[in-house]
Amino acid sequence: MQSMACSLPCDRFLKADGPVLDVRSPEEFARGHIPGAHNLPLFSDEERAAVGTLYKHQGRRAAVRRGLELVGPRLAMLAEQAAAFAGADANLRVHCWRGGLRSSSTAWLLETCDLPCTLLEGGYKGFRRWLRQGLAQPRPVVLLGGHTGSGKTEVLHALRVAGAQVLDLEGLAHHRGSSFGGLGQPRQPTTEQFENHIAMALQAVSPHRVLWIEAESVQVGCCRIPPELFQQMQQAPLVELRRPDHERLDHLLATYGPMPRQELTEATRRIGKRLGPQRTQQAVEAITAGNLRLACQLILNYYDRTYAHGLARSLRRTVPLVSAGESTTTIAQRLLAMEPTLGDHSL
Repeated sequence: MQSMACSLPCDRFLKADGPVLDVRSPEEFARGHIPGAHNLPLFSDEERAAVGTLYKHQGRRAAVRRGLELVGPRLAMLAEQAAAFAGADANLRVHCWRGGLRSSSTAWLLETCDLPCTLLEGGYKGFRRWLRQGLAQPRPVVLLGGHTGSGKTEVLHALRVAGAQVLDLEGLAHHRGSSFGGLGQPRQPTTEQFENHIAMALQAVSPHRVLWIEAESVQVGCCRIPPELFQQMQQAPLVELRRPDHERLDHLLATYGPMPRQELTEATRRIGKRLGPQRTQQAVEAITAGNLRLACQLILNYYDRTYAHGLARSLRRTVPLVSAGESTTTIAQRLLAMEPTLGDHSL
């Protein structure tokens, strides 16, 4: 089976037209994939393992023969599924793990069925190498910090609307970055997939303009910020958003007030050792009684101390931005006006 499909390097492959078909097994796809790709597995997880074992012990010929036996009866179904993914598009983009037999065999099948396709040089492994290089590219990053409840995420969204470049790590991680951060959020991606989403988001922004990122620890829930980016974040200046306590409490109540009481209680108990037994019990009792404002006040004491400790240890340049009673739109405009004095630190 000899395919005539052309192979493109990663940057050109990603910019090409047509749906992306990932022909790796479901388990490989679930661990990490090019954002927006569709899974059209040539083998199931069990079949892939069996063919791989055969390759290791009996060689390529035996593995290929077994692969053909497994895939042969499904060729018509695979072609129909690919055609459905293609729709009215004139081209399909196809890849496997290393750009080897699985993707070339699929390309042969598609071309036989008059479905033109393009292959990815080096496969998904090549995409991951490209990703690491892109993450390491220097950028004029500026962090937006502030105490818990300052509304940093909403300000970032307002910045994006105003035309600024923004990387929303919490949005990509489906987590707000605290013990309570997963409440009401979709399931988190794997760290590998988190990196994939970050890399694709960075492709959409200029490396020569300021990139606003919310200040985070290296871990956002179960997702870990890639080291290439986190190192740049550690060296970036930080604009510290300072808002009155009552505004912060109002924001937290609006965010977490609708959450189930049991989930709020469990999240509170998760930080019980750091909150202290007495304060934890008081917060849990306040949640049970429906006094969420009191619970927030008790819990903020811990988060404020943690934030102050981290800020004191940081050597980065910090610029305060005091705000009271201002809309997120107004705050965003003020931040935009600060860009010229913040954006030359890393270039």
